[in-house]
Amino acid sequence: MTVYGAIFYVLAALIVAATGLAITRRDPIHAVIFLVVSFLGTAMLFYLLGAPFLAGVEVIVYAGAIMVLFLFVIMMLGQAPWKGKTATVLKWGPAVIPVLLFLTVTGLLIIQDPQGSIGLQMAVASPAEFGRFVFERYWLAVEIISFLLLIALVAAIQLRRDRSPKGDDDEVA
Repeated sequence: MTVYGAIFYVLAALIVAATGLAITRRDPIHAVIFLVVSFLGTAMLFYLLGAPFLAGVEVIVYAGAIMVLFLFVIMMLGQAPWKGKTATVLKWGPAVIPVLLFLTVTGLLIIQDPQGSIGLQMAVASPAEFGRFVFERYWLAVEIISFLLLIALVAAIQLRRDRSPKGDDDEVA
């Protein structure tokens, strides 16, 4: 195994562990922090695979902007950590099926090609070409996503405003 292969597997394990911790934490702040670790690991993986632009986009857009928005909404809502019942086998049972399927497919791929010669052909594109492609073909999707993020932000502000005592929300600092 090469050094790059070892780094790849370490990053993959970090990403899987951080994502698993993100979806199992009861405190939303801790979940967001683990999700940021997962996004940063994904960015490092992109960089390792020769896609520095995607790594930068991952850090700026996901680990930066989206996570700041998530933290802002969590702080605005002021939610305490969830104090529900602990998860039982019946609740976690359905999650076992996709995990077993993933492990089976991964094992079959490793058995079929132990040297890892089956790979994706990467298309090398500059950031300008990427931007032109996205905004020429998918401009409507970009606008819809930005509008949905704006709606989420306004909804969080409105939810917070409804919970504040009367007279406090009209004050201007």
